[in-house]
Parts: sequence; structure tokens; C-alpha cells
Amino acid sequence: QVQLVESGGGLVQSGGSLRLSCTASGGTSAGGTSDLDTVAWFRQAPGKVREGVACISSTDNTFEIGPVKGRFTVSRDYAKNTVYLQMNNLKPEDTAVYYCAAEEFTNYCSVVSTSYKYWGQGTQVTVSS
Repeated sequence: QVQLVESGGGLVQSGGSLRLSCTASGGTSAGGTSDLDTVAWFRQAPGKVREGVACISSTDNTFEIGPVKGRFTVSRDYAKNTVYLQMNNLKPEDTAVYYCAAEEFTNYCSVVSTSYKYWGQGTQVTVSS
């Protein structure tokens, strides 16, 4: 079965940076991890709904939502089965559990949670003032 594992979260001061990683292991009988064509990052703060943050497609098309545009950058390394979220100039309002999500057999870069089949367990990002 496909597993997604996030890492790289932690506690940083406002203005600091973190690099999150989402690594896929296992795979489907049809094609394995190479079939995880689109990967997205979501976040959920306490008391709030899950919010899409960024996505990257199999053609390396990327999208970041307005509140993080210019600060967050999503990228991927197919050889390592890993997608990254580089977060710069972090702000307290970025504090949340960050999740990666993936979908097979699609080139659609989406920040809608229902677009994704596989989800990681999340990694905590805390930004202090």
C-alpha cells in the first residue's frame, strides 16, 4: 500500500524557514509510486478547516495560495519519491499541522482535499512571535 510520510516540521521564530518533505513508499499494483502524479500540501490549524496550500503536478506545474505566495515553494524529486515545501518568512498564522496528499493518474494541480486519495499523517509547524 502507498504510504506518505511528512517530515521537517518544528518550532521556528517568525521570519524563519522550514523545509517540509513528503516521501512516498510502497505503491499500487498498477504502477507504484511513479503513479503519484499530483502532490499537494494542506494545513490545518486548531479550530479551522483543512486548507490547501500548494500543489505540484507531474508536469511540474505548481500553485501556491495567495497567503503563502512568494514565501512557500513546492518542488519534487521523482527519483527520491519526495515532494518538498520550502517555507520562508514564516509567520505565526502559518502555525498548523501540515499534510501532504497525493493522487494517481492525474495531471491536475489542485488544492481541493477531495482531489486526493493518499494522505500523510501530518507534521507540526509552529511559528512563534
